[in-house]
Amino acid sequence: MLQALRNKMHGWPSIVILGVAVFAMSFFGIESYFMSRNDTFVAKVGKQEISQQQFQNRLNQARQTASQQQGDNFDGSIFEQPSTKLAILNQLIDEKLLEKANSDLGMVVSSQALRDFILAIPAFQLDGKFDATTYRTVLSMQGKTPEMFQSEVQASLEPSLIPDAITAGAIVTAADVDRFLNLRLQRRDVRYAQLPQPKIDDAPVTSAQAQAYYDQHKDQFGIPEQVSLQYIEVNEADLKPAAPPSDEDLRKRYQDEKAKFVQPEQRLVSHILVNVPKNATPDQQKAALDKAKKIASEATPADFAKLAQQYSDDLGSKRQGGDLGWLEKGVTTPAFDEAMFKMQKGQISQPVLSDEGYHIIWLRDVRSGVAKPFEQVRDELLKEAEAGSKDRVYNDLAGKLTDKTYQNPSSLEPAAQELGLKIQSTPLFSRAGGPGIAADPKVLKAAFSDDVLAQGNNSNLIELGTGHAVVIRVDKHVAASTKPLAEVEDAVRQRVIAQRETAAAKKQADALLARLQKGESLDAVADSVGAKVQKVDGVMRLQPSLSPALEKKAFLMPHPQSGKPEFTEVELDDGSFALLALDKVEGADMSKIRPEEREMLRGQMVKAYGAEATQEFIGQLRSRTEITIFKDRL
Repeated sequence: MLQALRNKMHGWPSIVILGVAVFAMSFFGIESYFMSRNDTFVAKVGKQEISQQQFQNRLNQARQTASQQQGDNFDGSIFEQPSTKLAILNQLIDEKLLEKANSDLGMVVSSQALRDFILAIPAFQLDGKFDATTYRTVLSMQGKTPEMFQSEVQASLEPSLIPDAITAGAIVTAADVDRFLNLRLQRRDVRYAQLPQPKIDDAPVTSAQAQAYYDQHKDQFGIPEQVSLQYIEVNEADLKPAAPPSDEDLRKRYQDEKAKFVQPEQRLVSHILVNVPKNATPDQQKAALDKAKKIASEATPADFAKLAQQYSDDLGSKRQGGDLGWLEKGVTTPAFDEAMFKMQKGQISQPVLSDEGYHIIWLRDVRSGVAKPFEQVRDELLKEAEAGSKDRVYNDLAGKLTDKTYQNPSSLEPAAQELGLKIQSTPLFSRAGGPGIAADPKVLKAAFSDDVLAQGNNSNLIELGTGHAVVIRVDKHVAASTKPLAEVEDAVRQRVIAQRETAAAKKQADALLARLQKGESLDAVADSVGAKVQKVDGVMRLQPSLSPALEKKAFLMPHPQSGKPEFTEVELDDGSFALLALDKVEGADMSKIRPEEREMLRGQMVKAYGAEATQEFIGQLRSRTEITIFKDRL
């Protein structure tokens, strides 16, 4: 072949072909033959990418929240459904759009808003007030510094900047509240008669009828694709740590990490804030400074709290007389920090300018940094050492498991024998999941992946949680199928009969409704089929005085005209039918609604209107932004 090509590649044709090849390589870049880029993002919003890791983190958060809320009723399979994944991805897309809009509009989370949010977190409070020691302790347990946490909080608050601004501009009038209340508390007087099941064709279901129903509804008798797994599990909780450290080792660890056990210097502070408007004019800035200077000149320790309650623009501390509690470096803004740590105990500062405005600071007390002695923290050091030891044992074993199962991809036996681990198994389960590890989305994804299911390989190490992982392989695979008619014939015949019953009930209801619409009374029509008329007055929305189907229909019916009732038919949940008459519609009694209830409702309506307007705003952003979604990467 090569020699034949060589013999033919002479003359002007070869020159043309060679020239085209050289042009192509020079135009597109010869490196394109040797380099490739594997895009892994799940969506692109304009120029911003949403990575698979970002999507997976949000999916896991949603799954964890649902699990905590639903408890034993939690069904993890819903989070593997494409519709659920797409809904969560759309949330991330909306956040990216708002992030870009924040940047375009110059909207940022202010230092004051960030501080107020953190100060209000219950986990950081003692006796209802923010406590700096608790703050640092909680963050330390999570492996975070105050700066890291503040960045996280700021990032979490940014997506709500525009929605909050839109909601703040929503207007709900008293007339709007009245219209809603009139609908919500509207009362309707109804009558209904549940119809008996009419006689049906009692001819037996023929084989042909059963076959026809089966052929039209095969999806109702499907058996989903299923697999069972073999797996090796490594769980840090089941591992034994190495020999416990000696006191000498613990003392050395104490010296190395002594800074962790030092209580930082803290200052008990109150303040009065005088806001400076954003984009303030020189006159506004001067007015704010003059006001702050006047307050500072009048302030004394004895009347500071009273002045704070009277003048401070910090709503978070105003009611407490400006009390901010014990603070340490890094909790407040740099300007506030610098001024606070230059002051002497009992001193009241001159106005200090920060992003929020001018602060008058009263340093009430000082608490020096103190190191906890070794004896007080020995148990903590021991627990950390043992946890670190178990962590190292786990990482070593998990690493070896990964290596061994990769070296022998067609079996778990070699890894199990060499590492002394047990091979476990699961029952058959579908893509909806199953018991044990089969409930974990990462296990489900791996079990039905091409590499594990089709190629028959061991999976990679799958992290089920901190210090807990498995390697799986498919033990049995049962392809999706449909149960044969012979196996479900009884169920098919019952469904054919149920169809007959529903059709007969609908035909009877149609005929009786026609009689009502021609002028016969409900009592007479109901009596003709042996049904009893029930009367229910004052039916309200979302109150269990009627069955859900009857209630829904009752509030969809038009108002009666000229004193004549409106009629309709309703199919009930059990497949039977009822005749429904609407006799009267009465509006809400506004005199029974307390002012605080109206105000609470108005607040809820403002939020609802704001949410609706926010969605419209996001819709406009979507229409102006190129958005690409890669569903195959979800």
